[in-house]
Amino acid sequence: MADPGPILEDLAGESRELDELVAGAEWSTPTPAEGWTIAHQIAHLAWTDAKALIAVRTPEDFPAEVQRALTVGADFVDQGARDLAEKPREELLALWRAGRAQLAEELAQVPEGRKLPWYGPPMSAASMATARLMETWAHAQDVHDALGLRHEPTRRLWHIARFGVRTRDFAFSVHGLAAPAGEFRVELSGTDGEQWTFGPSDAAQRVTGSALGFCLIVTQRRHPADTDVVAVGADAGKWLEIAQAFAGPPGSGRKAGQFA
Repeated sequence: MADPGPILEDLAGESRELDELVAGAEWSTPTPAEGWTIAHQIAHLAWTDAKALIAVRTPEDFPAEVQRALTVGADFVDQGARDLAEKPREELLALWRAGRAQLAEELAQVPEGRKLPWYGPPMSAASMATARLMETWAHAQDVHDALGLRHEPTRRLWHIARFGVRTRDFAFSVHGLAAPAGEFRVELSGTDGEQWTFGPSDAAQRVTGSALGFCLIVTQRRHPADTDVVAVGADAGKWLEIAQAFAGPPGSGRKAGQFA
């Protein structure tokens, strides 16, 4: 995963699809995220890209960003989305397009081995690109849900599934829980008919289901009960309840039956 190039290509593809979707949508449409319209979803992506650019270009300034987040508290992310969502639609769309292009260019040039600061653990350029892909896909899911459209899964989900597995211990830590001692086995039905597997085959606890269902859980776009994902083992079951691939405090997720 040292080379961010393939991930950046998938990020660009996911971004283009969302761009095409929102270009013809009514941006005042409410989305499943409480208090957020489509405009807020795009504003959040633009805001986060801008923060990521700080992490890449001037990492010495990022501790101040983290301190600002701690000072403002849980409203930090929402305030960023609200501020940008007030911009005229075309201005915000242009801002998002420019920011994501600049970030992709910068991430492609990050030297191998360099870690980028973030609101969670520091990340490599490849991990940062994966995080941006994860967020873009997740917020695109909110837009699809808002418009009553199916969000067609693609093989790009592999990056998100892997990221979801790698952030298991982070999910436990933000809930004040000790991470399980051993790895889980995760077996997912991929979008291309393949089986996507992570973790040791002889693990005592495991998670199985579709890649789409798993990605919806780790991005908190669906309650686990509303997916085909199944856990074997108490710790694995707890993970599905609290799984969170994005940085920040524990998310509220979605209620069971919300999309039944």
